Amino acid sequence: MAVIIGCQAGVAFAQEAQQTEQASQQAASQAADAARQAADQAAQGQSRTATLETVTVTAQKRAEDLQKVPISIQAISSETLEQHQVSNFQDYVKLLPSVTFGTAGGGVFSGPGFLQVYMRGVASGGDGNHSGSQPSVGVYLDEQPITTITGALDVHMYDIARVEALAGPQGTLYGASSQSGTLRIITNKPDASGFAASAAAELNVVEDGGIGHVLEGMVNVPIASNAAIRVVGWNRHDAGYVDNRPGTRVFPTSGIVQNNDLLADANYNEANATGARVALKWDITDEWSVTPMIMGQRQTATGSTGWDPSVGEFEVNHAYPESSRDTWNQAALTVQGKIGNFDITYAFGHLNRNVESEADYSDYGFWYDTLRGYGAYFYDDDGALVNPSQYIQAKDAYRMTSHELRVASPADNRLRFVGGLFWQQHKHDIEQRYRIDGLATVLSVGGWEDTIWLTEQDREDQDEAVFGELTFDITDAWHVTAGGRWFRARNSLKGYYGFGIGYSSGGDPPYGEGACFAQYGDDRSAWIPYENAPCLVNDREVRESGSLGRLNVTWDLSDSKLLYATYSEGYRPGGINRRGTVPPYVSDYLKNYEFGWKTMWLDKRLAWNGALFHQNWDDFQFSYLGANGLTEIRNAGAAQIDGLEMELQWAVTYNFMLTGGVAFYDATLSEDYCGYGDLAGNPISVCPPGSFNPSTGEINDIGPQAVKGDRLPITPRFKGNLTGRYSWDVGEYEAYAQGALFHVGDRTQDLRDLERGVVGTDFSFTPYQHLDAYTTLDVSTGFQRGSWKLDFFIRNVTNELGDLTHFAECNIAVCGAQPYTVSTPPRTFGVRWSRDF
Repeated sequence: MAVIIGCQAGVAFAQEAQQTEQASQQAASQAADAARQAADQAAQGQSRTATLETVTVTAQKRAEDLQKVPISIQAISSETLEQHQVSNFQDYVKLLPSVTFGTAGGGVFSGPGFLQVYMRGVASGGDGNHSGSQPSVGVYLDEQPITTITGALDVHMYDIARVEALAGPQGTLYGASSQSGTLRIITNKPDASGFAASAAAELNVVEDGGIGHVLEGMVNVPIASNAAIRVVGWNRHDAGYVDNRPGTRVFPTSGIVQNNDLLADANYNEANATGARVALKWDITDEWSVTPMIMGQRQTATGSTGWDPSVGEFEVNHAYPESSRDTWNQAALTVQGKIGNFDITYAFGHLNRNVESEADYSDYGFWYDTLRGYGAYFYDDDGALVNPSQYIQAKDAYRMTSHELRVASPADNRLRFVGGLFWQQHKHDIEQRYRIDGLATVLSVGGWEDTIWLTEQDREDQDEAVFGELTFDITDAWHVTAGGRWFRARNSLKGYYGFGIGYSSGGDPPYGEGACFAQYGDDRSAWIPYENAPCLVNDREVRESGSLGRLNVTWDLSDSKLLYATYSEGYRPGGINRRGTVPPYVSDYLKNYEFGWKTMWLDKRLAWNGALFHQNWDDFQFSYLGANGLTEIRNAGAAQIDGLEMELQWAVTYNFMLTGGVAFYDATLSEDYCGYGDLAGNPISVCPPGSFNPSTGEINDIGPQAVKGDRLPITPRFKGNLTGRYSWDVGEYEAYAQGALFHVGDRTQDLRDLERGVVGTDFSFTPYQHLDAYTTLDVSTGFQRGSWKLDFFIRNVTNELGDLTHFAECNIAVCGAQPYTVSTPPRTFGVRWSRDF
């Protein structure tokens, strides 16, 4: 079971419809007036009453009171984001107990912008490879999806209205990438009612690390009575705390000694982000408005947040450059209006993301040389052995375009609906070059000097859908909602991958230059290149169509209390495995059965919401590193996740607010996992020792790779947070003190028993696979006078070394003896000044 007590404080304002936005702005003005009035009352010795504010969300494509929305949703308001000094993804995900994350599977670089997001325990591990499964959690910026294969965009969190976390399948309204949930980042929109501006500056120091800073600013300028422009900008420097220590490594076959003197440096893992957001809102008439927006960011990072325990705490010994440059821009257009009494919304989005990265991959060469003597196969043009260490140079170009058109009937009708059309195309241009310095020409991929392996591929994912939900008020107290989504999906992958002709690129079918040779013979001049690669090796496509459903029944016990029951479905499309001998993987589906409640108590001083759920995850996709470090995706039978979600917010007194969150999960396999399927790609779950593997024609000597009842990876059984904030008046100042406690339970890294160390292996992989539980404490204090604030904070007060994830540079059967740990950052001290103009 899972319990989630999520918290958020303050007012979150809906931005989607013009009427809702105006109401939100009025509410903000009223809140400010109320605050000033409360201060006047305090000065006059009058009593003040504690109460919780109304929270407005747009999760169901309408503006609604959070307490009236019969789904499991948590909203983090702009005020709460500021109170916790949130600036990036990892800052706000701590406040969402239903959300977990890991680094991109198959990727060696572990810097910012390479995070995989999971919700409600729906995680099998190993995701994030460029040729892997689509994400199971959709991430949206306002109305537009910004979900990419490699990881969630690291959107800088300034001038943000709120973050909405929708737990559970959102397949009917949000589609393929919202199988287990959806995250929505809602920005503040331009306001034509008056000029506004804000600025903030932060300085922070990491213990035994570097010095970071954040600079932010916003200006809102009316350009007419019905139009305004809002401009937001930021610059952030994240201090490093992982040291690249000087050291040497001796390769046993050749005796070559490798050192890293040129790259050794303290605080190796620094990052910088600079970006801006510009939006225009034009109220064409009283009923129609148009809001174009463009947002962009360039984030550069060096080093790696992963550290090597064999070298030392927060230390590595790497001899090749590690860096990334992640540049993206999102152009968006939202048109809103009315035709008769029906609300019309059109949302267009176009995302460009270009990532250039380089990573040390020398562990691969060292361990293959140590265990299998591979160093004897790498030599220069004179035949002398060379250092077999590899390093990766990669370029990833994403282009994602989406259109959504929807219609909503009046919200106060007894019978009402939301419905629309959706189309999305996601293209990914992939280039990964694995290099060995001094490599002989005959061993290199043709036209690519010193390149032992080349991936030059194009991937395309397309999704088309018709969706709708219909709600009927049976009585004033009873309501029923039925929804559906009908979709078509396509995944294609084409291009080159593999070695040069100097290495065996055989197989059935062959790959690399072996495939070029098989197609065109040994005359290279006759080969037909694919882009800059020697030839086209892989060109495959899968198509599918289907439908999803949702049924909800709601009972309003009173104006402040409701109960609901929901059945909902989510899915993730299937796709192509780039290794030709591995069949495509099929779609996996999640079915959710949920009972929940939304309640207010103590004269609206306490909100308590919750949901009890059971989920069945059928044919779920499981990714892992296979031979040659290639990610393979297999369908792994079935799993089930049971849980209980709750959220609590309590205004104990006018001065003291207590909020908290906990999560308990029971996520296990409900069938054995064999690791292979039938010839059609469907998973096989009965495979005792001695059974036949139809995919390879071989006899299975070990039986299932994981058995029924085994725990799913990544997600802890328990995750929780608790925040207490006390504020008081000191003369003309308002002071506060806040403490926030966060706990994450233990987790595993892999689904398979062998890799988790359940059965005997050559190496003990248990330290690699097991992530220990950890608890961190953040404290802050400060004061405010009028329009300016000064905050002092300490993150991770106890300097807890919490395990976020582990990874190895190659298949853990080879590199598992040298794992890397990504940890919670060390204790960080900071001061922040901000002002509204």
